[in-house]
Amino acid sequence: MPDLSAFPIAKRWPAQHPDRLQLYSFPTPNGVKVSIALEEIGLLYEPHAINITKNETQEPEFLALNPNGKIPAILDPNGPGGKPLALFESGAILHYLADKTKMLIPSDPARAWQTLQWVHFQMGGVGPMFGQVGFFHKFAGKDYEDKRPRDRYVAETKRLLGVMDKHLAGKQWFMDGDYTIADISMLGWVRNLIGFYGAGEIVGFDQFKNVAAWLERGLARPAVQRGLNIPARPA
Repeated sequence: MPDLSAFPIAKRWPAQHPDRLQLYSFPTPNGVKVSIALEEIGLLYEPHAINITKNETQEPEFLALNPNGKIPAILDPNGPGGKPLALFESGAILHYLADKTKMLIPSDPARAWQTLQWVHFQMGGVGPMFGQVGFFHKFAGKDYEDKRPRDRYVAETKRLLGVMDKHLAGKQWFMDGDYTIADISMLGWVRNLIGFYGAGEIVGFDQFKNVAAWLERGLARPAVQRGLNIPARPA
């Protein structure tokens, strides 16, 4: 049985199944990337809800695993060389899971790198820009008198959606017929943009027909529906 006692996070959130990959997360667009990937792969894992509304990511046990104080993070008792591996950053975790299982990424090296370029596109553009639209459209930023910051992020979000829409023309997924971590990295963010953030109208989402059709296909996947609600929000 793997020994996780060296990791402070395992004391704060004890593992009932220490032989399984431990997921420390919350059902946000970044958090659900990993739970969706794990559900798609079928790898056994144990989820732990890290309540971001109570700043649990700032507790010392969590910071010992992720000094950046953000979800998601994982602790894989069966990491490289059979040693436990702690890992944070959702894009890095997606890449690790794909490499570990040889799933959700093409076997052809060139296509694998092309998949990763879209994951980086999401990490560097889609997530940060969509998140800022949420702040300025739904949360505290909506009360700012100066609308130039909001308009800046709305314009950049429209541009990113345009890039996605053009690429998806005639394609089922970002890598043509292959459903990959590239798709998984973006599904939660696009869903959030037009759902939770309620920003569909302000970004003109209806004009991005290919993105809308891709989102519908993605959300129809049973593993995606399961992963969107893991870990369950605390009552």
